[in-house]
Amino acid sequence: MKPSVLVTRAIFPDVIEHLARHFDVDDNQQDAVLDADALKARLAGKAGVLTNAADRVDAGLIAALPGLRAVCNMAVGYNNLDIPALTAAGIVATNTPDVLTETTADFGWALLMATARRVTESEHYLRDGRWQRWSYDMLVGMDVYGSTLGILGMGRIGQALARRAAGFGMTVLYHNRSRLPESTEQALNARYVSKDELLQQSDHVVLVLPYGPQSHHVIGAAELNQMKPTATLINLARGGIVDDAALAQALKTRRIFAAGLDVFEGEPDVHPGLLTVPNVVLTPHIASASEKTRRAMAMLAADNLIAALDAGPDAGHPQSVINPAVMGHRR
Repeated sequence: MKPSVLVTRAIFPDVIEHLARHFDVDDNQQDAVLDADALKARLAGKAGVLTNAADRVDAGLIAALPGLRAVCNMAVGYNNLDIPALTAAGIVATNTPDVLTETTADFGWALLMATARRVTESEHYLRDGRWQRWSYDMLVGMDVYGSTLGILGMGRIGQALARRAAGFGMTVLYHNRSRLPESTEQALNARYVSKDELLQQSDHVVLVLPYGPQSHHVIGAAELNQMKPTATLINLARGGIVDDAALAQALKTRRIFAAGLDVFEGEPDVHPGLLTVPNVVLTPHIASASEKTRRAMAMLAADNLIAALDAGPDAGHPQSVINPAVMGHRR
């Protein structure tokens, strides 16, 4: 008898077929959003689950599922998973790094350009019929070429952003929990600075650091006050890294020039203050949303689940384990 697994949201049909070669798959192709109680009920008796970033797997849920052996997240970030609780229970947790790096960096650049050059605001201006004539100061924005890019969080995506900055003749500053090797800095033409220096000197600040207790509201009122009034802020990382209420106020008072946000605190809810200011570009968490990349993410998550449950050609060896300490004492 095949082990039973759950796929919590709608996914590419061929990925379901791939999983079905190894498991009895409880899919959710109708794409119903599963609240905590529904998720618990659907996971009863399951050996594994393919989750996304909106599915909260916490200690209480883990305790109620003694048969669960693997949780495979279709995302790079995994703040939706209680990793210590999963590890203590002997449950393998995986994510999907690497496959979305370049696509996310592309979108970060699109968001940066749209924010600096007021693309969204300009489109609304045109659609509302307000464009009657040319004027020298109509919707003027901020230059990207030749400016200073500050990257907070210099992992895979941060480095991909830095590589793109070379084509725009930008000065690249970065701050990270740990400094990169000198050879990597030289290859990226990036200079390590303190967080304060980065905020004070950058024309465009891009956030690509992981979310956790230490990074909660790492950008708040105090940090926004350090930025140039002509600066832009781009958040590609996770909601909660930015204090959205403080950001809405900074945008309203023009403390900073503009912001571009793909992630939000409490998403899909958006702070109402962000919906009332014109100088912000808002997108619904779509930085990795190219078909090729989403397919690669889904298939990696599926392959991780297959391997974590000791099936397929990589049985026992999933590719991207978040909690490798658990591998020696799995359920």
